Amino acid sequence: MISFDAAHAAVHYPPDRRFRIRIRPSFLIAAIVLVLLPVLAAWIELLFFGLPHIPPVPQIDPNDFAGPPGFPLWVRYCHFFNFVFLTMLIRSGLSILVDHPRLYFSNGCTPGSEWIRLTPIHVPTDRVWTAKDDARYISPIVATPGYRHTVGVARSWHFLDVYGFILTGIFFVIMLFDTEQWRRLVPQSTLVALQAWNTWVHYATFHMPPELNGYFGYNALQQIAYFAAVFVFGPTAILTGIAMSPAAVNRFPWYAKLFGGRQSARSIHFLTMLSFFAFIVVHVTLVVMTGFVRNMNHIVMGTDDRNHLGIILGFAGIGVVVLSWVAAHYASWHYPRFLQHAQKFITHPLLLTTLNRLAPSQHYTEQDISPRFWPNGTLPVREDWKQLAKGGFQEFRLKVGGLVDNPVELSLADIEKLGNAQDITMHHCIQGWTGIAKWGGLPMKVLVELVRPQPNAKVVAFFSFGGSLYGGSYYDTQTVENVLKAECLLALEMNGKRLPEEYGAPLRLRVENQLGYKMVKWIERIEFVESEKTLGLGEGGTNEDDEYFDLLPNI
Repeated sequence: MISFDAAHAAVHYPPDRRFRIRIRPSFLIAAIVLVLLPVLAAWIELLFFGLPHIPPVPQIDPNDFAGPPGFPLWVRYCHFFNFVFLTMLIRSGLSILVDHPRLYFSNGCTPGSEWIRLTPIHVPTDRVWTAKDDARYISPIVATPGYRHTVGVARSWHFLDVYGFILTGIFFVIMLFDTEQWRRLVPQSTLVALQAWNTWVHYATFHMPPELNGYFGYNALQQIAYFAAVFVFGPTAILTGIAMSPAAVNRFPWYAKLFGGRQSARSIHFLTMLSFFAFIVVHVTLVVMTGFVRNMNHIVMGTDDRNHLGIILGFAGIGVVVLSWVAAHYASWHYPRFLQHAQKFITHPLLLTTLNRLAPSQHYTEQDISPRFWPNGTLPVREDWKQLAKGGFQEFRLKVGGLVDNPVELSLADIEKLGNAQDITMHHCIQGWTGIAKWGGLPMKVLVELVRPQPNAKVVAFFSFGGSLYGGSYYDTQTVENVLKAECLLALEMNGKRLPEEYGAPLRLRVENQLGYKMVKWIERIEFVESEKTLGLGEGGTNEDDEYFDLLPNI
């Protein structure tokens, strides 16, 4: 239990910590049917034809085994480290998920259209309900770092571990095909499918199939399951993760459509996590049921005997994994800045050379505009903003200064005269929701040309009338390079009308290759500075300072 001060306790440890899972009935019925049909078919085969025959050796060639005997050291090490990275990805992924505890197959994310929600709350219609309001608490026992509104630290863990997961997987696959070990996992005959079904009939009707010695090979159902875990679940998790990148999706909209859309990719990502979890549960259960001591010696010691050393070291390894969860929890709350910097050290150079180079190029129509766009952030409470709002922001003047040769003060009318571009784009929130809207406003490229930044001005800082989660004014930064990209606007309009107050009036930033928290709302002034390190705590923005968000969130 972390000792929070009053401000942090109100955010991370709310009074309402109820947890509910509600699945849309049509999806629940479809899932039940998909599970029951193969079970029913297995029972029908048993009742009418009896248990099918399963040969006593792996079914590739009746006179040959499916692969070489034993598990070399590299297999055993990959097995352990994959378990470490996968469990941390699941735990950090759960913390990310509950910051927007709804999953959709539609990019609009309209409340009520979700196929599953992990909250008891129906979105109220009698008041403004933001995406931040909708986030839920999750216990740190099951998630890293747990609690509520910890998506910044959770993302640090998720990305740090995903590199380990990918590198382990690449090494495993290379070694797999560099040796004869691939024969264990890759089906090489249609007989495998037949015998996998026969094996399923045994399991589904509560009959244990003939037990093979896993040291020499797997039964057909095991082979298909292991093949799916390595060659289907892993790549699907990676590819759907990329499909949630604003930089990738807004440059290549067709890519997300391969999965049915950006929100479909998020749902498939979640279902892949459940598939990994189900695989682990079934795998461990069968390891225990089919000769626990001998099986542990196989994968821990690389021997085929009943010595108890394998089970002792195996439990020690599991203990190390559990301790890593505890250590991650401790680090999350005592050294979050270190985690943020560690992720930045690894990720930032990679993003600069890949996703950040992509120029947004979206092709949405007015028919694609979301019927409801989630609001986020609370309206400014400053009296000067309230007075400006009462007057329709006619008295508002945007101050643009800092390291520029031509500082200016611009009214909304002045800004409109400078130029007006219209873009229909998809907004990507760090919490997970998306929304499509039409934005109208001044291209930042025009403003940059007007104020003429000095050579040492590398960063643009946007200061808001609005407040931050823990108090103080909100600000964020962009590189000059990014504000010069296509579709980067100072938006005055949303969906053909003057920008509503809850969405950022009088001005908000649109920068379509990044996540939404970088798109400052209720903009008061803009300054060109030498580096983000000269502002706030030096991390690049209020969320970066206080919630350990990414400086460059292209994904």
